[in-house]
Formats: sequence, C-alpha cells, structure tokens
Amino acid sequence: MSAARRRKVLYPAALLAGDVVVAFAALSLGYWLRYATPIGSIGLEVPDATFTRYLPLLLLGTAFLVVAYAQLGLYEERLLLRKFQALNLVIKGTTFWLAAYLSLSLVLKFDPPISRWFVVLAYVLVLGLMFAWRSLAYAFLARPARARHLRQRVALLGWTEEARALAAELSANPAHPLVIAGLVPLPDDPPPAPGIPVLAPGPDLAATLRAAEIDVLIAARTDLPRERLRAVVDACERAFVDWKIIPSSFQILVSGLRLQTIGRVPVLGVEELAINRLFNRGLKRALDLGGATLGLLCSAPLIAVLAALIRRESPGAPVFFAQERLGASGRPFRMWKLRSMRPDAAASDHLAQSTARDDPRLLRIGAWMRRWNLDELPQFWNVLRGDMSLVGPRPERPVHAARLAGEIPHYLPRHLVKPGMTGWAQVNGLRGDTDLARRIQHDIYYIETWSLWLDLEILALTVPRWRLGAG
Repeated sequence: MSAARRRKVLYPAALLAGDVVVAFAALSLGYWLRYATPIGSIGLEVPDATFTRYLPLLLLGTAFLVVAYAQLGLYEERLLLRKFQALNLVIKGTTFWLAAYLSLSLVLKFDPPISRWFVVLAYVLVLGLMFAWRSLAYAFLARPARARHLRQRVALLGWTEEARALAAELSANPAHPLVIAGLVPLPDDPPPAPGIPVLAPGPDLAATLRAAEIDVLIAARTDLPRERLRAVVDACERAFVDWKIIPSSFQILVSGLRLQTIGRVPVLGVEELAINRLFNRGLKRALDLGGATLGLLCSAPLIAVLAALIRRESPGAPVFFAQERLGASGRPFRMWKLRSMRPDAAASDHLAQSTARDDPRLLRIGAWMRRWNLDELPQFWNVLRGDMSLVGPRPERPVHAARLAGEIPHYLPRHLVKPGMTGWAQVNGLRGDTDLARRIQHDIYYIETWSLWLDLEILALTVPRWRLGAG
C-alpha cells in the first residue's frame, strides 16, 4: 500500500474504528458503574434498566461521540502526528457530546430514560479511555520509520524570506504533517539555507517532482511570467502534486484569507474574522459579563483590604488610578487600577513602556500588588462597561502606541478587537518588559485563531498562576 493511501485512508480509518470501540466501551463501563455498583446509587434511585434495554442508548451515544469528533476534523490526515491538537479536539468533542446528550435527555422521553448521572460518569470515562487509547496510537504512529511515510513531502518553488521562514518552522516541528524535501530554484534566487536539497528542474518539472516523490509544491515566488506559472501548474497536475502559493501580499491575518468569485473572476482577500462575527461577539460578551460579575463579587473584599493598605501608606491620595488606554478600533478609554505608585508618579509615567520591578516610585504595597497583578482587579469594571474583555491583547497607552506603530511591523491590527485583562501573550510569559515584537505576534495569532475554547483555555491558564496581565 502506498504512503499516500496509508496517510489518507488506512490510519484515519483505524483511528475511527478504535474511537468507536473505546467510546462504546467507556459508555458500557459508565452503564455498569451507574446501575451495578454502589457508585451509581449514591443518593439516587436506581431504576430498572437492563443492559439489553439500555443498549440502544449506548449505541446512540457512541454515534453522537464519533460524529462530534468527525465534525471537528479529528480524522483528517494533518492530525496523524499531532497528538496534542488531536487530544484537544477530543476534549471539545466530548464536552459537546455531554451538553448535547444531557439536552436530549430533557427534550425527548426515552424508555428507559437517560440517566444524567450515567452521562456524567460516561463523560469522565470517555475522556480517560480516549486519552489512553489515543496516546498509544500516537506512540505507534510517531515511530521514525512510520512517521516518515505519514509526512507529506514539500518542494518550494523559489527561495524568499517567506520560504526561509516556512522551512525553519517545519524543521523545528517534527510532528508537523509537512516536511521540506527540496527547492526548485528560480532565476535570481539567493542561495538556500543549508540542508535544503536543490531539485534541478530540467526540461520536465513533472518528472523531477515524481522522482523526488513530492506531494506538495509551494510557490514562494509568483513574479513569474504567466506562461511559466501555467507550465508549473500543468506539471503539478501531470505529477499528481498539490499546488499551493504563499500569499506574500498578505503578511498578517492570513487565516482570514478567503477565495471568492466576482462574476467569473477569482479574488483572494481578507474576509471577516471569526472573532468579529455577530454570533461570536455575543458569545464573547456573555462570557465577559458573567466572568466580570463573578470577578467583581469575589474580589470586592480583597479590593477593600488593599484600598485600606494603600490609604495607610499614602494618606490623602486616591486609592484608584485611571489611565488612558487604547481600545477596539483605537478608541481611547479610562482603564482603572488600584494605585500602586506615589501620587506624583504619573508625571514621569510616559517615559517607559512598562514599569520596572525596582521602580523607586512604587509603594511597598504597590510592589507586592504588581507581583501578583492585584492592582488589575478593578478592570473587571472596565469589562462590565464594555471597554475591555476578559481575554484579548493588553491595552497600550496612546503615547506608546503611536511610537510602537512605527517601530513594530503589523502593530496596529491588534486594535481590531477589545483589549483584555489577560491574553495569549501573557499566559506564554510575554508580560511587562519582554520582547514586544513577540508579544504582537502572539496577539495577532489570538485574533486570527479566536474561538470560545481558546478564551476558556487562556482563562484556565491564567487563574492558577493569577496572571491577569501586565502593563
């Protein structure tokens, strides 16, 4: 069997079959715990539900699980070597199944009825057994001899900075489904990076691609004559090689690129991002309102204690501190904090983009609050007002934003969304006086790949470390 057929058919089908078996086993174990052990009768009535009568519900639950996984793309070949991305989809699919199955039990009447305690037990068991089975499967697939056949071989057409970045990205990630197998050089190309094989194009590019067993040809340069590009596409078709282009005209927001037709003319451009769609904005706002309300209620006693300590160390000065920051679409707003510095600190606050740990302007209680980011607690109020979100890029002061926009490429698109109390950059350790360019890259990644799950993941990473942001 060819490597392509194993990659496209055999292994995805084997994973699907394994998931069906494991899901049914987990649901069956959940049934046994609910109806045949003391665990299932804790404070609950155990109805009469034999395994034979419950079997249709187990089969229905198994089908729901596998459909949820398939809908999320769990069986795509690009995930054959990407264990953690696949396990993340398992969590999402199983959680969706939990909500759907519980909802189904409320809307429809089954005989026997679906036990909610059974569904909860099954949810835990599915996650546990799926993680175990999938970990074994990925250990099998990741063996070097086998992984080599699961990765698609890529040839680059032309050598540019984008091609260099792509080659470096793939070389650094052995679990990526693509591997650089060679370069088809073009006139005026600079020398490629060491270790990149050069494929002499010759008169027959299709034969060259077949000889090198190339699966995908990615064009890094598109400044070729129309006839030459057409010949390259024809060669890819004759060699059964996928043809892709690096859209060098678009350096940011590439996940928002969409191909549409205007009349009969195809046009590539940036469409509306997921984070800006109406339904998604509603979901994100609902999460903000619920989280900020809970945050304010839980933090109010701590804010009161900290306010008293600030007042004692700095009598007569305001407890709260408001500072102008830039929000969505570059609109300014007043961001609130507990005051952590001397009252006269604002006069020199514009000199630095972030505050050093040993800044002499810090109050003693202020230094401690900043260490744990407790001075940020009043920003729950900004979230309730709609100036900020729980998750997003950290807001910057206008005086620094104007300077950074001229120094850091693609700085301004971070203002397409509301700023956040925490963000993808912060949970990855990019807070305070760190590499600003990398922080911007993380902010752009968040905007491009936003989902409600990503927000929940960032919040989950934030809370245990109490890292509500910096700056």
